[in-house]
Amino acid sequence: MSETESMSSTENSWPPPVAPMPPEIPAPVIPVPRFPLWSGWDVVQIALMMFLSPFLLFFLVGGVAKHYFYPSENWTQLAQEPIVALAAEFFAYIIVFFLMVMLIEGKYHTRFSEAIEWRWPRSPYALIALGVLLLFGLQGIAHFLPIPKEVPFDQFFKRPIDAWLTSIFAVSFGPLMEELFFRGFLYPVLARRTGVSIAVFLTAVLFGLLHATQLGFAWGPILIIFLVGVTLTVVRVVTRSVASSFLVHVAYNGTLTVLTLLATGGFRHLERLSQ
Repeated sequence: MSETESMSSTENSWPPPVAPMPPEIPAPVIPVPRFPLWSGWDVVQIALMMFLSPFLLFFLVGGVAKHYFYPSENWTQLAQEPIVALAAEFFAYIIVFFLMVMLIEGKYHTRFSEAIEWRWPRSPYALIALGVLLLFGLQGIAHFLPIPKEVPFDQFFKRPIDAWLTSIFAVSFGPLMEELFFRGFLYPVLARRTGVSIAVFLTAVLFGLLHATQLGFAWGPILIIFLVGVTLTVVRVVTRSVASSFLVHVAYNGTLTVLTLLATGGFRHLERLSQ
């Protein structure tokens, strides 16, 4: 066989020779960001600022109030002025809010609203209705609990101006900051460590204890606040939205405010609250 025929035979052979495959390049592993981004220590720092700064700012706000508005009152009397307490808490919450934003966007380089899952619901009316129903339902339960006739929080409803300022705060900045801390920052850390059920329980317990001083440590009203906390945290879990629990919170406080407003004739007859 000639050389030409041999080459032709090789070219027409079947199956044709298989070229070696290039080595496979493994796909890059993209790390999944943990949720939440922040740590338990971050939450502790925010908690310290949130609950201690109002006391520290009280002396600053109280000093200004004493100089310009209450020159004849001593510091003990000044501490019982709801306007001073509300002002100190308001300024403290502003500081804490900026601390929260700086932590998320400065340290973790993520949009604040995305990190805490602030998703505004498409239909808020069901959540508002839930807040209203929650108020009436828990009011019914309260009839079977030992509710004291007077608690320290009642001092915020001694004068019409105090009642108005307290009510405005209770349907705006108050629930906003409580939801950002308890359902936005605290709950996700607890859920990551303990699981959803225990985290819901612990978040509600701490939420109730936050109001314990205002309620004179009476277990009946604290239990009501605990049940509110459970509901708000469950809403946050189911909807994966802190904005949703905020709406329920505002609707609950708003309904209570409207009922108080009606019962006292527009806060003109606050003595009816103690009858």
